[in-house]
Amino acid sequence: MVDNDSGDDLAGVIAEALPAAVVLAMGANAGFAAAVNRGAELASGDLLLILNPDARPEPGFGTAIREPLLAHPDWSAWMGLVIYREDGRELINSAGNPVHFTGISWAGGHGLPATDAGETRAVPTASGASLAVPRDTWKRLGGFPEEFFLYQEDTDLSLRLRSIGEGVGLVPGAVVDHQYEFDGGGSKWFWLERNRWAMIIRNYPAALLLLLAPALLATELALVVAASSGGWLPQKVRAWWATIRWLPRLIAERRRLQSVRSISAGEFAGILTPDLDSPFLPEMVRGRAIRTALRLYWRAVKALLP
Repeated sequence: MVDNDSGDDLAGVIAEALPAAVVLAMGANAGFAAAVNRGAELASGDLLLILNPDARPEPGFGTAIREPLLAHPDWSAWMGLVIYREDGRELINSAGNPVHFTGISWAGGHGLPATDAGETRAVPTASGASLAVPRDTWKRLGGFPEEFFLYQEDTDLSLRLRSIGEGVGLVPGAVVDHQYEFDGGGSKWFWLERNRWAMIIRNYPAALLLLLAPALLATELALVVAASSGGWLPQKVRAWWATIRWLPRLIAERRRLQSVRSISAGEFAGILTPDLDSPFLPEMVRGRAIRTALRLYWRAVKALLP
């Protein structure tokens, strides 16, 4: 149990409920990514399981989450089905996270009945709320990028795996109940926007970045309008500045990651989607006109990619 400087009686809770657990006190809030990395360093099992602090495994989870070790040797990471409960109903929080070509990512299937999760299958990227990674794979990747602090670290790890031709999957039989509530206030927008750009710079092939430049610029202009009306423009400006300061290091990280990429730019583009289907986005963005325009643009981009 990694303690990111919690303010509650964690020691007392552990002593009562999990007396065999090892508690690693970080001494400060080092962020989700860094805390997971420290915990993984102490782990000794063949399979690492990462859980959000507000995610509770349901009965049968342990058996189901282990199954891909033998059943899907082509997967290098996989997630359990993440649900939440509302008015007595079990609903999907995430059944695999889509990534738009502008880098915006969201919880796939959010709000649908949990029974709609479907079968065990590959997904674009996995949610870090319930993420299983073989320990050898984790060590080979170097874990989460700690500079991300929180948000997008799971997307980044998934895309790094996909870039070297390895699979990412979903196990609907491994269910966790996530005490989830979307909160767009405070510093969340800063982390989301800064890390979206970090993820893009690190992982997108050069040919794709070049062709996406107009769309990325248009997205920034649209986000300025959204941030102004939503009251988070200071966080958006702060994210720009933080990304600029981080840029020399990001470029070095990009060179390293692109040097080991084994799929083509076109194959990488196949991981991404042109549709903005997140229920948390304004209805206008999800409307037919914008959807059609994005699909046409994406079709042209993919046709020009090697």
